[in-house]
Amino acid sequence: MKKTTKISSEKILTISTVAIILLLWFIVTSTGAFSETIIPSPKNVLKSLSDVLSTGYKGNTLLAHLGTSLKRLIIAYSLVIVTAVPLGLLSGYNSKVRAVIEPIVEFYRPLPPLAYYTILVLWMGIDDSSKLALLYLAGFAPVYINCVSGVLRIKSDYINGAYTLGANKRQIFFYVIFPAALTDIFTGLRTALGVEYTTLVAAEMVAATKGIGWLVLDASKYLRSDTVFMGVIIMGLTGILLDKIIRIIEDCVVHWKGKN
Repeated sequence: MKKTTKISSEKILTISTVAIILLLWFIVTSTGAFSETIIPSPKNVLKSLSDVLSTGYKGNTLLAHLGTSLKRLIIAYSLVIVTAVPLGLLSGYNSKVRAVIEPIVEFYRPLPPLAYYTILVLWMGIDDSSKLALLYLAGFAPVYINCVSGVLRIKSDYINGAYTLGANKRQIFFYVIFPAALTDIFTGLRTALGVEYTTLVAAEMVAATKGIGWLVLDASKYLRSDTVFMGVIIMGLTGILLDKIIRIIEDCVVHWKGKN
């Protein structure tokens, strides 16, 4: 009963916070203290959403813009999962592999993604290939680092105990190391998803002709604040939804998390 009450209270607080923000937005815009160009009213933002849904924006529907962005994100994110996770686990398990990969990751990880995006554009053009490469590099580092950290944090007693029971290296990797590192793996995946999404929007603002990021930038050129606000809100809600999906998968896979 206590757990149910706690969850209910948290939901009430979340809904109340959102409601207060929307109410303040409505009050501020209704007083006329700010120009519609600076802060558009909720009514105009909803009208912009309705217009874009019905007629599209610059020849493409809103779903087409959002779908293009999500397609780029999902492809790059999938490539990160199938490469960064195994390489990170292997690097944590084998110091020689880590000595080869870690210097490369540590070199480019602190760099702002847009700093080397110009190089990728020169090499690959402004098509999706350069954007996918940028998103891949942005997402690889956090997943790789969390996987390595997850393996290194495993107590040696667990591994030695498995050896004592007759397990070989392959069995230890799949039945001891991988399950123990799952929490860190999902932490890296959630971090990478957020990093990739913000990087995607920035990349579309620099070199693109389609996508939710491009839509926001193009609307800002014509001072269409209502469309800009609409695009930003959609990006935020999409990011929340994507993170929620990862958390649901994590709860299903790492079902013992938080349990003693």
